[in-house]
Amino acid sequence: MPVFNDQIQDEGLFVPTTNIWDTNEIYSIDVTSDAFKELLVRLYQNLNYISLALNLKDSGYYNLNEFMNSQLFFPSSLSSDSTEPQFRQVYRLVINFGALPNAATKSVAHNLTIGSTWSFTRIYGASTKNDRSDFIPLPYASGTLNKNIELDITATNVVITTSINYSAYTTTYVIIEYLKE
Repeated sequence: MPVFNDQIQDEGLFVPTTNIWDTNEIYSIDVTSDAFKELLVRLYQNLNYISLALNLKDSGYYNLNEFMNSQLFFPSSLSSDSTEPQFRQVYRLVINFGALPNAATKSVAHNLTIGSTWSFTRIYGASTKNDRSDFIPLPYASGTLNKNIELDITATNVVITTSINYSAYTTTYVIIEYLKE
């Protein structure tokens, strides 16, 4: 059975991998018997457990279009709905940012219409040098202050600010994940 966070203290969602089915019995069982009905119930339960776990996994799909990634956040305190609070879906978008700037600020449109109830859960990325000799995470924190790279999101753009020339890093992907309420 999938294990949900409110059932135990450990985090995670797990489907047991040790279901044992005696296949010899299946061939000789009377399809009108209680044992066969019990087998069907257990099969349906296991399919339901698998479906629940599959639907609650974090999808590893990084698309240039908005994608619901199956992460769930706690219910919103903004909701005034009288129904039971619902977990909120997380959306993901990858921005192909291009080259990093040369000691400057560069903006690339994310093409989202950000609403007043939106909030971001993750803003991150990576950049690759054109000769594939060096790779850096974004934002980038260095022990040398002027080597830091700032990564921001505005209502319209992804913004990267550098203090030195990083233009040799020509392939940059920024991943943003957000809630719409």
